[in-house]
Amino acid sequence: MGTKEKMTPEAIHSVPICYVCGSEHVAKDAWACFNRESGLWELENVYDDEHCHTCEGPTKLDWVRADAVSNARVRILNDRFRQSGHGKGTIVLTTGIQALGHEAIVQIVEAVRSFDAFSEDNDPWGEHDFGAVEIVDQKIFWKLDCYDPTLTYQSENAANEALTHRVLTIMLASEY
Repeated sequence: MGTKEKMTPEAIHSVPICYVCGSEHVAKDAWACFNRESGLWELENVYDDEHCHTCEGPTKLDWVRADAVSNARVRILNDRFRQSGHGKGTIVLTTGIQALGHEAIVQIVEAVRSFDAFSEDNDPWGEHDFGAVEIVDQKIFWKLDCYDPTLTYQSENAANEALTHRVLTIMLASEY
């Protein structure tokens, strides 16, 4: 993604993530005091020690825009489905791709799986949902669309696997 915007804890819509792995599952040492009137524990003081539950160790916190965390999760799920077929989804080969024959299809699928030439120009949202490759003298496009589980509407939250059915469509550029 482009230039990283410096976020602070005070920034609206910012969330802390682990500086090492990017996980949002982080904690800080703190004291809480029980408030008899509200019947709740109230944060009294926050200290310097920071811990990442994913890395299972100490870390430093980085602050990012909240939507960046969702995009990162969508990217991870899109890559996992595209590269290995894991997750709920369907792979569609257009008639133009099918007409190229078995050997070409094997080469094309492998090129789509191994595609990693993402940039801000071809992946502005950082979700790894579109790419182009050249195989057997053909320009091939692939795209990932995220639908609801019934395949009726777009997924309401593509970062949530339970709400999403991914469709990877592989097509000739001329079919786009």
